[in-house]
Amino acid sequence: MSLPVKFIDWGLISYQPAWDKQEELFSDKVALKFKNRTSPDQEQQLPSNDLIFCEHPHVFTLGKSGDVKNLLVPVDQLHTIGATFVPINRGGDITYHGPGQIVGYPIFDLEQLFTDIHKYLRYLEEAIIITMAHYGLKGERYEGYTGVWMDADNPIKARKICAMGVRCSRWVTMHGFAFNVNTNLDYFKYIIPCGIDDKQVTSLQQELGKPLDMEEVKSVLKQALVQVFNIHFIN
Repeated sequence: MSLPVKFIDWGLISYQPAWDKQEELFSDKVALKFKNRTSPDQEQQLPSNDLIFCEHPHVFTLGKSGDVKNLLVPVDQLHTIGATFVPINRGGDITYHGPGQIVGYPIFDLEQLFTDIHKYLRYLEEAIIITMAHYGLKGERYEGYTGVWMDADNPIKARKICAMGVRCSRWVTMHGFAFNVNTNLDYFKYIIPCGIDDKQVTSLQQELGKPLDMEEVKSVLKQALVQVFNIHFIN
C-alpha cells in the first residue's frame, strides 16, 4: 500500500519563514511519535507526511558541519548582491538557494517507509535522476558525495545539478534537496559550494540551452517521487 503524502507548494518564500514553518511541521510529528511511545495504551495516531516545494530569494545557507570560510563574500556585504546568509541545522556545508531552483522539503516519518537515512538520500537522488532522464539528461551519483551530478566519472567535467542536506530525528526528516532548473549560476561564484572547491555546478537550463517551465518540471519531479517512494498525494 502506498503512503499518503500531502503536497504543498509555498511558491517564492523567504528562507527564515520557510524554515520556521518546516520546524513547526517537523516538531509536531516528532512530538506525536514521542507521545505514542510514552503512552502505548492510548490510541495510536501515525504522523502525517508532507512534501513541500518552494523557491527562495537569493540566500546562502550553512549546515551545522560547514565552514563559514566557504562563503566568499563578507556577511555584511551580501546586501550588495541582494542575498542573505542563514546558518541552519541540516547536515552538509554551504549552498545557495534562489529563484529558478526547486527546493524540496520532504517531512516524512521514515518509520512508515524504512528506517535507513542513507537509503532515503539515495531515493531522493533517484527521483532527480529520473526527472533529468525525462529531459534527455544523464544524472549520476558521485562516489563519496551526496546529491546528483553530471559526468561523475570525469573529475574535470563533473558538475553538480542537485544538492542535498537533511536532518532526521526519531526518523522524521526535514530539509531536503535543491534542484537547479533555471537557476542563476553566477551566485555559486560567491561560495565554495558544499565545501568542494574543484567542482562546478550546473542547471537544466545550462545543459539544455533554454529555460524550462518550472511547473512542468515540478510535475515531472512529483511523479518521480511517487514512483521511487511508493507514495500518493492527498489534499
